[in-house]
This record gives sequence, structure tokens and C-alpha cells, in this order.
Amino acid sequence: MFAFFYSDPLIPNWLTMFEFIRTHRRLMQFLLMLVIVPSFALVGISGYQSFGDGANTIAKVGDQVVTQQQYEEAQRQQIDRYRQMMGEQFDQKMFDTPEARQSILDNLIAERAVATEVGRSHLVISDAVLQKEVLEIPGLTLPDGKFDLERYKAMLAAQGMTPQMYDARRRSDMALQQLAGAVQGTAFAPNTVSKRLSDITSEEREVQELLLPIAQYVSEVKVTDAMIKAFYDKNSKFFEIPEQAKIEYVVLDDSAAGEQVDVTEADVTGYYAKNQKAYTTPEARQASHILVAVKKDASAADKAAAKAKAEAILADVRKTPASFAAVAKAKSEDPASAEQGGDLGVIGKDGLPAPLLSAVSKLKQGEISDVVASDFGFHILTVTSLKPQHVKALDEVRGEITADLRKQFAAKKYSEMATVFTETVYDQSDSLKPVADKLKLKVESVANLSRTPSPALGKAPFNNAKFLTAIFSNDSLKDKRNTEAVTIAPNVLIAGRVVEFKPASKRPLAEVEAMIRQRVTMEEAEKLAKKAGETKLAALKASGDATGFGAAQWVSRSKLDGINRAAIAQVMKADTSKLPAYVGVDLPALGYGIYRIGKVQQPAQVDAARRQQEKDQISGILAQQEMYDYVEYLKAKAKVKIVKPVTAPAAPAPAP
Repeated sequence: MFAFFYSDPLIPNWLTMFEFIRTHRRLMQFLLMLVIVPSFALVGISGYQSFGDGANTIAKVGDQVVTQQQYEEAQRQQIDRYRQMMGEQFDQKMFDTPEARQSILDNLIAERAVATEVGRSHLVISDAVLQKEVLEIPGLTLPDGKFDLERYKAMLAAQGMTPQMYDARRRSDMALQQLAGAVQGTAFAPNTVSKRLSDITSEEREVQELLLPIAQYVSEVKVTDAMIKAFYDKNSKFFEIPEQAKIEYVVLDDSAAGEQVDVTEADVTGYYAKNQKAYTTPEARQASHILVAVKKDASAADKAAAKAKAEAILADVRKTPASFAAVAKAKSEDPASAEQGGDLGVIGKDGLPAPLLSAVSKLKQGEISDVVASDFGFHILTVTSLKPQHVKALDEVRGEITADLRKQFAAKKYSEMATVFTETVYDQSDSLKPVADKLKLKVESVANLSRTPSPALGKAPFNNAKFLTAIFSNDSLKDKRNTEAVTIAPNVLIAGRVVEFKPASKRPLAEVEAMIRQRVTMEEAEKLAKKAGETKLAALKASGDATGFGAAQWVSRSKLDGINRAAIAQVMKADTSKLPAYVGVDLPALGYGIYRIGKVQQPAQVDAARRQQEKDQISGILAQQEMYDYVEYLKAKAKVKIVKPVTAPAAPAPAP
């Protein structure tokens, strides 16, 4: 469908891309999912229909539309997916950009363009293929090998879907996969291209290094006052001192409320009496059984034969009760428990059919029941473990009850104190002392506080964005009034006031002059080193001389030891059509390096596995490009029209 042509002049560009992908795999995976590969799973491709040019339409794709609501749902799903993928590294701000919003819209447009082509191409998924996929869903197979239809329905219901809805969705998705597979399957990496790229990436070069260090030129540098002033003026942001405030603050939380409540012995004993059930461990019976199976609708003769068989087994196990597990393993017809010696586990109230539960509840530990009938057949039961009901004594749970009551009392006390806290910091806004005295809280202070939270301050209550917004508000800074009571966490209130404020300023030149002089000296020395290096490089290229160079080292793109790593990329890209070859490289903060390339060779042993992996990576890149080009073709074919730009979803209303 889309042809790719290769020639040697293209190799450097391919090599650059290939090296980038090899060294930035995680980044490339993210970019491919976000930009190149349309995210067809955002909202699915089934059930699209035309709704006309409504007020919420933001794009048209043929006779289909993309609405603002559909865009917002797609954005929400994508954000949720990346939040799960990235964990603590997730930052929602990455999606709140024009580029990210446009990417999501492009994906929605691509979905509709491809969905149209799927329908036009009459791609159909047969019932047999769909059924096979459904039957292979993990966790939906019963012990007897049958499909658990009820669990399947419950699983879909939890996602707001019916089996019919799921079938339609999967048919569409699988049809899409058919189409994508056909397109991507047209891409391939010719052996000559993949071999050429592998040869380049594995190539080894014999290199000698000659360094011109900055220190060698420092004595030649003359730094003037004008140079220092120019650096100071040009880089003024380096010398800015952000605004800072010294503040007082007071915090009300559960612990402060807890310190002001008492739990009496009467409280503890009363609570224990009312909630004794919570400290009672019910009786626990663990049982085993032997089953002689017979169908519920079996004939009377079959049932009689099964019962006789069970009676015979019962007689055997009563002779040697210790053999119950062995007999169950050999003769029980319950495949789920036979392998475990008939073990049924700990029996709950609804854990067994009523006849069996009744029989088990009457047995002592080790006792064997008579033959018990159920819809499954005839059972022989025994209790293998019996733990009687146990009620914890008050002394055992006194500490637990005291702690629970303290939390309850503190929660109530906190609600009362929060009302007083909020009203007092507002009514007596020129000081925090009244609220501290009234609620027995402590007024704390902190200096050098800035407008934005500092990672170094961690979870300190005053290092909260909402509180900092309040403390740096105009009212707080100008009038030195208390802030309102700010909720910074569940059951945590803070209020503060500015004691001293220093606006943003710039460090004086005299204070930073020595630092600037050192910086300018190094920059000028680096320029002298580069100038001297370039002059020497030109002479070496003319003469081919090796005088002054260090010992020869073999390096490659995967073998980085031997020379400065900052120079590896330039050394490996240098033209080696004529040897020796020379290349000069700026080495930040070090000086200038000249590298003499004497020999070029391929490694003695070829890593076949690595070469195949690189070929697969190239083929994967081309397949993604094929799909991208095909989707762009379908979008053009569908005559996509952007009705209006996407807008960010409305911000949620602030919590009361």
C-alpha cells in the first residue's frame, strides 16, 4: 500500500532514529501510544452514529461527528489509564496542553475514519471466532470445565455492559485489528538495510585521545569589571531572591482534639457490654466428606445402588477413622475435594446444602456421620477441626476499646472546636493568640516561607498550596490579618498571619562578584581551549601526526570505556573514508578533545540474537509508520472538518 525505498544516503538518518529508539525505549513507547498509534480503545469504535451539527460538535468525519462530551470522556479515560501506568510519576498537567488536547481529538477522528473503512470493507467477525475468544477469558471456567456464564455476566455488569454490548464491541475491535494487521503487515525491513544498520551500530574504532584542559588556559584569561557587569545583567534571574515571609500559624487537628477528651472506665465497660458480639469469635468447624454421586433425577434403582455403596464405604471408615482422608482420595466422586482428602475447609453458615450443614453442626471433632443425602448424591461427613466460640475478656480489649472511644470522642470534639476555630480567627483577625488560648492550641512560627510549596519541607502543614495561597493573598500581606481557616487535609485546619514580608529582590553585584568572576574565567578559558584545539586539529588533519595522543583504545556505540563519554557520539559519526581521521569535540567544563581514529573494524563474533532484535525493531517502526500513513489517508478520504477547537473540561466547583 505504501512503499519504502532505501539507499545508502538515507542510512545516517535511519541510524540516528534507530539509536534514539534503542536508548529511549520507554519514551518511545509513550509517544507511540500517545501520538503515532491511534488510541482506538479510548471509547471503542462500535455504535458511532451521526448526530448532525449540534452545538457540541467539534469535528465531522464524513457523516459522523465528534462531540465535546465524547472528547471529555476520551480524555478522562486516557488520564485514568496513564495514572495507572505511571503511578507516583503521573502528572496530570501533561494532558492540560493544547498539544495533548489536539492529540486526543486526532485519535477520535482517526477512530471514526477507521470505523467507516471497517464498515465499507465489510470486515466481519464470525460467531465461532467471537465465541472462542469469550471462552478463553481467564477465570471463567468452572471445575467441571464448563463456561461460568453467571460470572461472565456479573463481570460485564460491573463495567456497565451486557453480553450483547460486549459482543458488539469485541466484533468491532477485532475487525479493526484485522484491518490494522493487514496494513502493518505490508511493512518489512530489507535484509540489506537491517544488516547495514547493525554493522554501523556494532562497528568498532581504534581511537587515541588528546585533551586540551581548561586549566591550561586559565592564566591567559583577563576578566574585566565590564565583563562581570555584563554577565550580571544578562543572567539576572540567577541572582534573584524570591519573596519571603515570616509567619505565625496555628493548627487544629484530631490529635489536638483528642488531647482534650477523657475516656472513663464507665465508658469502656458500657461500650464492651453493648458490643460484645464484636469481640466474639464464632465456632469454627472444618469438615471433610466422601461423595457417592448420583443425579437428582436418577431412577430409584440407581439411587438405591449409590446409597448401598455409600453405606459400604461408611462401614469401612468407621472401622478405621484415621483412614478417612485416604478413602476420600481413593473413592470420593467429588473431583474438587477428593485430591485434598475430602477437605471442605471451614464451614460457614451458607457453605453447604442444608442437609449437610445440619449433619456437620451435630458432629463432634473426629466423629463420622451417617450417610446423608443431597441433590448431589450420598455423603459421609466428619469434622476434622472444631474451635469453640470464644469471647475476649474485657481486659484483653480494654486498650482497643479505649483507643476507639477516644477517636469517637475526639471526632465529636473536633467538630465543636472547628466551629470555634473558624469563627475566632475571623472575628479577632489581628492575632492568633485568642484562638490558641480558647482552644488550648500552640502558636508556631516559621521564617523564609515562599509562595510555592517546597519539596524540602515535605508535609509540614504550612507547606500546603491552599494555605500558601491564603497567606500570600493581598489582604494577608498588606494588612497582616489572619487568613481564614484553611482545610489542608481531612480534619486538619490551619490559620496564619504574616509577621514580616520581604518582596522579591536581586542579590547585589558585590555579593556575587567573586562567583561571577570564577564563572567568566572558566568560560573564557573554555573558549581559548577550543580555539587552540581547532587550530591544532587543522594541523593534524594536514600532517596525520600522532604525537601527543594517548594510548589507542577500541570503542563502539556499546563499548564506551577508554575515552571521554561525551565524545563517543562524535567519534562514531566521524567520516572514516580516509584514515587516520580526526575529530574535535567540545567537552563541557573540561576543555577540548581531539580524537585520532586509526582503524575501523567489525567485531570478530556476530551477535545473531542482537541483530535479529534490531531487525524486529526496525520492522516495528515501519509497521507503525504504515498504519499512521494509512490512517492519515482515511482521514483525508473522509474529508475531516474541524468545526471548533477543543476546550478544556470545566473545572469542578470548589468544595464547600
